[in-house]
Amino acid sequence: MIKPVSFRMNEQTAVNNYYQKALESLTPENVQERALVEFNRFVNKLEDKGINVIVIEDTLDPDTPDSIFPNNWISFHEDARVAYYPMFAVNRRAERREDVVEIIRNNYGLSVKEIVDFTEFESHDKFLEGTGSLVLDRENKICYAAISVRTDKAAAAQFCEQFEYTLCSFSALQSVEDERKPIYHTNVMMCVADKYAVICLDTLDNLDERMDVISALEDSGKEIIEISEEQKEHFAGNMLQVMNEDGKPYLVMSTSAHQSLEEEQITKLESFNPIIHSEIDTIELCGGGSARCMMAEVFLPKI
Repeated sequence: MIKPVSFRMNEQTAVNNYYQKALESLTPENVQERALVEFNRFVNKLEDKGINVIVIEDTLDPDTPDSIFPNNWISFHEDARVAYYPMFAVNRRAERREDVVEIIRNNYGLSVKEIVDFTEFESHDKFLEGTGSLVLDRENKICYAAISVRTDKAAAAQFCEQFEYTLCSFSALQSVEDERKPIYHTNVMMCVADKYAVICLDTLDNLDERMDVISALEDSGKEIIEISEEQKEHFAGNMLQVMNEDGKPYLVMSTSAHQSLEEEQITKLESFNPIIHSEIDTIELCGGGSARCMMAEVFLPKI
């Protein structure tokens, strides 16, 4: 997780992230102060449950307002490989920091044997924003990808070839001013956990694609927990299952996502694992991302 130092609404990403909003009543300093409080509270809640959190300090230079969402530019894998991803917004490309890999390797004793760099796609105006674009079923090696300007199908296919995943791609749409427009990141509308998947099936307007996704999830042993488009608007699809030091799973989400869920949905989720939720309203409103986006999970082996 990256601790913010100059968090704010990013004007370069707002063109296709319809979740972002300008908080005009707050100064930039107020926004950063609130985001930092929310970040620290979130980290504390994770650590209180025995979840290992690597916190990396952000830097003032270069200016990276979205650095709080590291899962878009980097992913860490069990085979000691690390992937770098092509980013849509030019000012987000500066988030890629080689020192982050060095800190993880040197300070935490984790093995990094290879960097797989997909950033060449930027020169072709094609983008693939990490585990925002790619929702990975790591156990069954299935990669779910909602195609959009930020999730290029050819780039996703290259990821799958490199990391030996099967690609399940589709169109996921949302209503914006009476138009159906692509959802910018797959992890806004679905989350895949060990035994279940949370997904907004109503975003899959193409019924054949909807059935393909349902079949891929069910055939891989996942119980489908469906959320509505309204719940998705509150980031109920932007969840991540994590494990603590004892191997106990937890499902992590924002408080706004949790509050949007029906009682029976919460009961179903808690039958699989406890829920951790934290209030990150400022981060959600200005950044257009939520709890899952703030966590780049680390699967690297020990040296």
